[in-house]
Amino acid sequence: MTTFTGNHSDRFDAAVSRRFVLKAGFAGLAAVALGGLTACGAGDASGSGAAEASKKLTVAASPAPHAEILNSFAASKLKEEGIELVVKEYTDYILPNKDTASGSVDANYFQHINYLENYNKENGTDLISVGSIHYEPMAVYAGKSSDLAAIADGATIAVPNDPTNEGRALLLLQDQGLITLKDPTNLEATPNDIAENPHGIVFQELEAAAVPRALESVDFAVINGNYAIEAGYHVKDALVHEETGSTAVEQYANIVCTTPEKEEDENIQALVKVLQSDDFKAYLEENYGQDVLPAF
Repeated sequence: MTTFTGNHSDRFDAAVSRRFVLKAGFAGLAAVALGGLTACGAGDASGSGAAEASKKLTVAASPAPHAEILNSFAASKLKEEGIELVVKEYTDYILPNKDTASGSVDANYFQHINYLENYNKENGTDLISVGSIHYEPMAVYAGKSSDLAAIADGATIAVPNDPTNEGRALLLLQDQGLITLKDPTNLEATPNDIAENPHGIVFQELEAAAVPRALESVDFAVINGNYAIEAGYHVKDALVHEETGSTAVEQYANIVCTTPEKEEDENIQALVKVLQSDDFKAYLEENYGQDVLPAF
């Protein structure tokens, strides 16, 4: 026989207390179980987040026209496909390739194929083109002088100093009959490769981005299309420019570049498709006219 002490009220309170402790225990177990399920759910959400993160595409680009094109045209097109386009702007020709090779960015859009091949050769990299996009005619602009046909002896012409763009500038001057190269088809010519220079032209070799800034201090300048656009110059205002169908035009189409490992990346392929569309052709014509022409 069990002997109880105290009155009936005490016994009732004790029984209630035991039931409360049992319920609290079950509630605690349920909370632990629910917490486990929540943790699993968080893991799934994280997985989903990782999947979403994989739809982000980071592209290195020079400000004009490349970054402009990516931000004002390509970004909205890719967004419709669930791809977030992140554009990192660079003002030089070296870092975009370095960051692409290292994986800091997924791809870049600023250069032509000849520049890329030269960069690979000099830096031991294996970056590749995944598509030709557009072409920017290189042109000669007036500085202190305005008549290229009546160029004075000893006139100074500013040209970009990187191997491929300097050769391109000299090819354009050769097309105008101002100089003759030892090898008339040399895409990487320098002033040392000039066979005939009847006017004694003095070449001021500058980093490509600096050429527009030197225009007021030289007679003429041969300016890359992207840097001309940034400086507010346009092909229609140039004295002469590369013509469609020329060797230069065929060799200097701007490309989307990446690593061999990312050649088949769905996001990069989606970008190339957007930039090789009829809509893009219409966009270029409306926004850039002769300054930026489709290369596909």
